[in-house]
Amino acid sequence: MIRNTELKGLLEKFRKLPSETEWIEFKEAKSNFHFDEIGKYFSAISNEANIKGQQCGWLIFGIHDKSRKIVGSLYRANRSDLDSLKHEIAQQTSNNLTFIEIHELSYEEGRVVMFQIPAAPKGVSIAWKGHYYGRNGESLGPLNIQEIEFIRNQGTNEDWSAQICDGATLNDLDGDAIIKARIEYKNKHPKFADEVDKWDDMTFLNKAKVTIQGQITKTAIILLGKPESEHFLSPSIAKMSWILKDENNLEKDYEHFGPPFILNTDNLFAKIRNLKYRYMQDQSLFPIEINQYDTYVIREALHNCIAHQDYELQGRINVVEKPDELIFTNVGNFIPRSIEKVIKQDAPQEYYRNRWLAEAMVNLNMIDTIGSGIKKMFILQRKRFFPLPDYDLSEQERVKVSIIGKILDENYTKMLIGNTDLDLDLVISLDKVQKRQKIDQDEAKQLRARKLVEGRYPNLYVAAKIAAITGDKSTYIKNRAFDNEHYKKLIISFINQYGSASRQDIDNLLLDKLSDALDANQRKKKVTNLLYEMHKKDQMIINKGSNKKPKWVLL
Repeated sequence: MIRNTELKGLLEKFRKLPSETEWIEFKEAKSNFHFDEIGKYFSAISNEANIKGQQCGWLIFGIHDKSRKIVGSLYRANRSDLDSLKHEIAQQTSNNLTFIEIHELSYEEGRVVMFQIPAAPKGVSIAWKGHYYGRNGESLGPLNIQEIEFIRNQGTNEDWSAQICDGATLNDLDGDAIIKARIEYKNKHPKFADEVDKWDDMTFLNKAKVTIQGQITKTAIILLGKPESEHFLSPSIAKMSWILKDENNLEKDYEHFGPPFILNTDNLFAKIRNLKYRYMQDQSLFPIEINQYDTYVIREALHNCIAHQDYELQGRINVVEKPDELIFTNVGNFIPRSIEKVIKQDAPQEYYRNRWLAEAMVNLNMIDTIGSGIKKMFILQRKRFFPLPDYDLSEQERVKVSIIGKILDENYTKMLIGNTDLDLDLVISLDKVQKRQKIDQDEAKQLRARKLVEGRYPNLYVAAKIAAITGDKSTYIKNRAFDNEHYKKLIISFINQYGSASRQDIDNLLLDKLSDALDANQRKKKVTNLLYEMHKKDQMIINKGSNKKPKWVLL
């Protein structure tokens, strides 16, 4: 926290600058200032501070931008309203970045508000509502492509997790965490069990690749550090949050966890209410009872967040618990680019963001051999007859993994995964179909070749032979519906009985009979195509009304 005397000294220094720099902006803002403009300036000043090599930038209210005279500002005069701006800004910026601090200074001329804005993290431009802003002198505008590339190219292959924490010693590590680490190391490496007990703590930590030649790494602080040792990671943070939400997505409870992660992952896991789930197996009167979530799947998802988090983005690891779903999120892009690539490759990646951290977690039995854990998660969910993990990589610099704790669409996942002749790639594709997620055309061709799906791409549905096995034939019929001749006969019968038919009559007749695989617009288009075909090609009917108010009669 900067003291008021230091802040006033900084302000005087800024006011004496010959012209506004890209990372400092003065505004009068006597009473109000548009929220969206603050967000744009936040993005622009954060990006420009990075480019100019500054640790932070400043947006200053209560100063005339030309004369630099103090004019005073009443913007959000209530301190609690001013503090709430931090959260409001974080909701709309990339990586949820917000102000370092919002300072207030009092002068005879009035109040000055100084917004301290962090520089964009190395390699990552900051966006406001999805748009990147920058400055050209005093002008606010889009960040140009050269500046975006300049920031992006700052990223290096240096392993952040292997960096040494200057001033940190063995005393900054938690004793219980080291004891836990020894136990897990022996579980992972039983052949060294007798030797481990003879090693002192530093020898053990060096051999477990947590420290480097007796020096405390950032990995050591994350996994084994005392809670108060987190400052060695600054400006990065090591935080996990558990958030409980109800069926209406309203927050009911939460708890935050810091280092040592080797202990606090267990504490977070204990917060998750892993309830019993029951379902009836085919041709059995006795329900199968299992936990909603497999322990290994939760463990792997959470530990993957820790291992692959981009700590330089200063974000949190979140675990959101809903009634039938767990959602894990961490910041940083997904380096393999697609989950299918990880499944097919089934081998360690060529590059890891935090290789030292990941190797330490392997040695301490927190994750499996690098590269195998994700595939095992899919296999375990398949064996449990539950939906496969969903990896959402649509947001920049964010990975979201959803684990569903129930069977979807009653027996579909159970039956599909129960067919042992299907390889995992096909199971993943079928899982997307039953969740009504889009698959690519190559996946669709493979499923068609095995006669597992029907329908016109991209509106696919599970094929008749699958529905017959599940006993869910009614859903299959609703998806498949009937051929065009059947619908044409219905239209002819209607006109025969009533003499004519309006478009509304025909819609009422057919829309609820068309395939459930079609959405509302596709059903309307289907009826239009049928009428065109009956009129132009079959010459069965003719429109005696207008285009706006058709009146279809028989020829």
